[in-house]
Formats: sequence, C-alpha cells, structure tokens
Amino acid sequence: VQLQASGGGSVQAGGSLRLSCAASGRTFGTYGTSWWRRALGKEREFVAAIRWSGEGTYYADSVKGRFTVSRDNAENRMYLQMNSLKPEDSAVYYCAAPTPGSLPYRNNWYSTKTFYDYWGQGTLVTVSS
Repeated sequence: VQLQASGGGSVQAGGSLRLSCAASGRTFGTYGTSWWRRALGKEREFVAAIRWSGEGTYYADSVKGRFTVSRDNAENRMYLQMNSLKPEDSAVYYCAAPTPGSLPYRNNWYSTKTFYDYWGQGTLVTVSS
C-alpha cells in the first residue's frame, strides 16, 4: 500500500483547506484509514478516521465540528475537509492505513498509532493569525 497526501498550504485563521490522500497498491480488505498530524516540537497526534465502508467516522476532540473526514472508494481516496482553521492546527498532516485484512484489537483502533502500518509522506498546513 502506498499513500500520497496532498492539499496542504498556507491559510489565515478562519479559513479552510481540503486534504486528499490517494492510496495505491493492494487496498482490498482495509478496515479503516485515518489522518494524523505533527506540530513542530510535538508528538504525532490523531486527527480523524473513517471505516473503509464509510460507516463510522471518528474525530479528536480538538477538531470536532470543524473537520470532516470522508472517502471515495471508487477513486481510492480519503479526504479531510478542514474549516474554521486555527493557528494551533498548523502541522504536517499524514494519512495512515493498516495492512489490508488486519482487524482491530481494541475499541479505539482509530486513534491507536500501532494499528497503522502504512503512512503517507505528509503535507504541511500553516495557519496564520
């Protein structure tokens, strides 16, 4: 599985961006995919996740109500619509996927970093005040 994230950029506070993650290779049987971010000097943190079927979305408290995760399985793409952006949303954003066929071993699989085996290269989001 190869993941390619894109769509980052610079925006003023209150603005919007839409990130895209393109998947290639063997993806059939993938349980779910997610977005993570790492701000300068901080650990990588969970942002949002979605079941491959689309039936189930999960968000970090810090982005609930502002970010929306979606996917287009026909295009093998996942999206992250980010609205009402704040300076604290500035980070490199990564998409992640588990090995196809892997099943979760805990309820909060979506925010468990070790569940994911494949990571995109990251796309930079900068929000200015």
